[in-house]
Amino acid sequence: MFLVGLTGGIASGKSTVARILKEDLGCLVIDADVIAREVVQPGTNGWKKIRQHFGSDVFLPNGELNREKLGQVIFNDAEKRKVLNSITHPEIYKAIAWKVVKNFLLGQHFIILDLPLLFESKKMVPFMSYTVVVNCSEEQQVQRLMARNQYSKEAAEIRIQAQMPLSEKCGLCTRIIDNSKDMKTTYLQTVQLHKELSKSLLYWKVRMLIALCAGSVIGLTIYVVKCIFR
Repeated sequence: MFLVGLTGGIASGKSTVARILKEDLGCLVIDADVIAREVVQPGTNGWKKIRQHFGSDVFLPNGELNREKLGQVIFNDAEKRKVLNSITHPEIYKAIAWKVVKNFLLGQHFIILDLPLLFESKKMVPFMSYTVVVNCSEEQQVQRLMARNQYSKEAAEIRIQAQMPLSEKCGLCTRIIDNSKDMKTTYLQTVQLHKELSKSLLYWKVRMLIALCAGSVIGLTIYVVKCIFR
């Protein structure tokens, strides 16, 4: 099994490509945003640590995390943002690792990891066989954010500028999906990506290596046992 890192920028269309891969093409997609929500559910380690560091003001009356309020707290405070990341990121990575191992044992060919901060955090990059960036122009990001979230142009630009530029991410990845045109063009690029991943020899190379290692271990064990009881 091999891993494919899928990333992009805010309103670049990453979620659209992830949905096509999952719903239309049947890929296993692990969404870091979904896991990020799971690891701060009431009673989890992440939930307890956030409550300890940020207090009860960032929680709703029912005990759930108030993401909007927490976002306001950390948006312009780099130190508090680092504290939050130090709490949530290890929990997210552990949850992802567990899902990857489980699906490896089930014989999954490859897994798409939907990681918004793939290149920002850098921690997951060494484990990716392929990295894919969903790209569009900054002006398109601004227009999409304004339409989707009802942001002013200034508010949209501030959020985009707070992220690593898409142009920089494109220089780091192994594959780009251009989402600056119509939906059909994006869909066809995604289908082509899926075909290439499905045909990849990496899967068979990794499986063969594991089989050879397992065979060597079993052979050595049998030899040692025979020597002991000879």
